[in-house]
Amino acid sequence: MKPNLTRREWLAGAGAGVLLARPARSLASTAPTARVSVAKCKTYGPELLPTMEKMFDQLGGLGTLVKGKTVAVKVNLIGVRWQRLGTARMEDTFWSNPRVIGAAVHLLGKAGARRIRVLEGPWSTAETLAEVMLSMNWQPQDILSAASNVEFENTNYLGLGKKYSRFMVPGGGLIYPGYDLNHSYEDCDVFVSLAKLKEHAATGVTLSMKNVYGATPITIYGEGAGVDEPSIRPHGGRGGVFHFAKRLPSKSAPQQKDLTLPKDAGFRIPRIVAELCSARPVHLAIIDGVKAATGAETNYGSPNRPQAAVNPGVLIAGTNCVATDAVAMAVMGFDPMADRGKAPFANSDSMLRLGEDLGIGLRDLSRNEIAGAPISEVVFDYTAVREKILAARKG
Repeated sequence: MKPNLTRREWLAGAGAGVLLARPARSLASTAPTARVSVAKCKTYGPELLPTMEKMFDQLGGLGTLVKGKTVAVKVNLIGVRWQRLGTARMEDTFWSNPRVIGAAVHLLGKAGARRIRVLEGPWSTAETLAEVMLSMNWQPQDILSAASNVEFENTNYLGLGKKYSRFMVPGGGLIYPGYDLNHSYEDCDVFVSLAKLKEHAATGVTLSMKNVYGATPITIYGEGAGVDEPSIRPHGGRGGVFHFAKRLPSKSAPQQKDLTLPKDAGFRIPRIVAELCSARPVHLAIIDGVKAATGAETNYGSPNRPQAAVNPGVLIAGTNCVATDAVAMAVMGFDPMADRGKAPFANSDSMLRLGEDLGIGLRDLSRNEIAGAPISEVVFDYTAVREKILAARKG
């Protein structure tokens, strides 16, 4: 299927399938409002910890959310680790920075969290997260010692669990009715998405909502997943199942509702992300925009979407992933109310709009409470950076 469909092709080729991939009715009117905090932070140095602590205070404090509870923190260690952007470190472009992870863990512990599990499914590996971090010259002990009872788990596969946990999508889902995930996403009281302020080639942006996409185990949703049952070890990426529907997930997991749906990443991924955030709600979203990258994540840039390591110097946190991502989009110079055909969603549907339709949260900035630095003072225009690079190339 062509990646960009005309309206005529869309309706003719997909037929009723496209209609089925919409909520039976929009739940936007019932979606909760939320509070989002924005702060300037130019470096990962001494200013980081007090800045994050102030932001959490502006959200009402972490104590009421995490005291005495098990907290799961899904970080972002996306893609093949050696595919760097030039000489820039992964944590300064595409990955959650270890100092932000450590600061978040420390503050969660300070607020009384009983146990903190740092989770991620690094690309196509069963290595422990500590091994992945060591391979990138990180010091995992700095994170493990940032609070009491801190654990790591690679959620690409069964890991330390005895079985996968099933999360059904309220309302029945748009593409899948539910997802099977590593036990750690169920064995927690509070779920935190700690993301990066990035653009994405297929979905326009990748923020706290899209970060949850990486919670899906490769053993079920990867190119090398078992046909009937999950494979023992993870192999390959998720593109064959989720982006382009070249194969089905393991039959043990909930299957796609309608096989006639478009096999287009710009159609599929926003819906899958919205479903995941509905099935496994995010209680606290944190977006690291101190340093990041334009264009796309990892090696998915193109001549027309040049990549560059950038220093927006901003942190964003909120109690709702849709609202937090809406503020992040505005900080990036985009309209959070945009949808397919308008930047950054040139070739995709808006996962924020889909999340709003599922009743997760609201993307209208005027309907949420924004604390801290005014957005106008921290805007870092990602499109302008790319356009400047393109103009320089033309000479």
